[in-house]
Amino acid sequence: MAMLSLRLRHRLLASLWLVPLLCVLASIALSLVTVAIDRAFKDRLIPMAITGTSDAVRTILSTIASTMVTLTTLVLTVTTVAVQLAMGQFSPRIVRALLQDRSSQLAYGLFASTFTFAILALREVGAVGGNTVPGLTVLVAYLLMLGSVATLFLYIHHSGNALRAAGLIDLVGDELHAQLDRQYPADRPRSTPPDVVLSAEAGTVIDIDHPRLVAAARDAGCVLELVPMMGDYVPFDAPLFRIDGDPGRLDGDHVAGLVVLAAERTHEDDPAYGFRKLVDIAERSIAQPFNDPTTAIMVINRLHDCLRQLAGRRFPSGRHCDADGDVRLIERTLAWEGYVRLAFDELRLAGAASPQVARRLRAALEDLKSVAPPDRHPPLDRQLDLLAAGVARGFDDGDDRRAALVPDQQGIGSGPDVEDGRAPTSSGDLASTARGRHD
Repeated sequence: MAMLSLRLRHRLLASLWLVPLLCVLASIALSLVTVAIDRAFKDRLIPMAITGTSDAVRTILSTIASTMVTLTTLVLTVTTVAVQLAMGQFSPRIVRALLQDRSSQLAYGLFASTFTFAILALREVGAVGGNTVPGLTVLVAYLLMLGSVATLFLYIHHSGNALRAAGLIDLVGDELHAQLDRQYPADRPRSTPPDVVLSAEAGTVIDIDHPRLVAAARDAGCVLELVPMMGDYVPFDAPLFRIDGDPGRLDGDHVAGLVVLAAERTHEDDPAYGFRKLVDIAERSIAQPFNDPTTAIMVINRLHDCLRQLAGRRFPSGRHCDADGDVRLIERTLAWEGYVRLAFDELRLAGAASPQVARRLRAALEDLKSVAPPDRHPPLDRQLDLLAAGVARGFDDGDDRRAALVPDQQGIGSGPDVEDGRAPTSSGDLASTARGRHD
């Protein structure tokens, strides 16, 4: 009997229909209660000025009922398609977590409950007299309809977030985190060094309130060192700040709250994430089975443009001072070399065997050398050397290797070896042309 109960419990918890069914049964019970109250007051509890006439109420309730049927069918269809896409894109083992999402089940239950309640309310209109309206019952039906409309927008927002890569990862990760807490409870609290502020949650750093952190450090007479960089993932209970000074004067919870953690990186205050997304698009476009180097060229155009924008500009030191000029907050920041590597390292490795990508990368790197100060040339020279080595590994034929190293803003279309119909006729001409441009 205990085994049967345990199996039944797991089946019910894993079912999609249980919560909606309970919601429908609750709506039936609520209908019986509201109808009984209306009859006790002879349908005079709520005036018709609020509910409308009996004919208007019949029309409204009929519309609500038919709309809820259509909406529920549409939502379930969209959910089914979304689950299938998630299975193909991420993992077939993600389905169980999606089907057990209580927020979605409550949305389905509310839509079904509104339909059921509207049908039961409709049969009571004019039941006592030809023009009588069960005011409380109708008013509750209106409120359920408004709740369903609000829930629809919340459901769209929730589903959109849940079906993102970060949403699905967090869905499984949060469940796993809770399971580990249940099965492996901590025997004793961890000893925390007094000069460290720990993170009270897990997430990616998406925003930092620098002015208020500087003010908090100044009030405490200390210097704060932010351990993670912008865009870093911070595990639960991991070091968030190190304190140089008297930690007893600092409110750790307040300071930790000035660093915003979220499920995934955002573009607003994290320009490196913009580079990351562009590189991801380019890598996917040249990976099998897509093989779309033209898309990669379009991405390199934008990477080239953004790095050209940064080439001559000053990068922040990551040291934030108070009004007296004393350093109060120290954070790690990405420098010129970091942006160059972020933009080109993976693209170079993935696209060195594509002549379009190699030529466009070389054109971008040589142009950046023309605008960057001399002290910023080494990262660009490194990329040029590694690109040449990658092309040498990717092509067996010498002519192909030399052609792939010709700078070309279009990939293939505007290099010196193809412009104006004056393509070099021999490998020696091609090599000298490419060497002349490089020099």
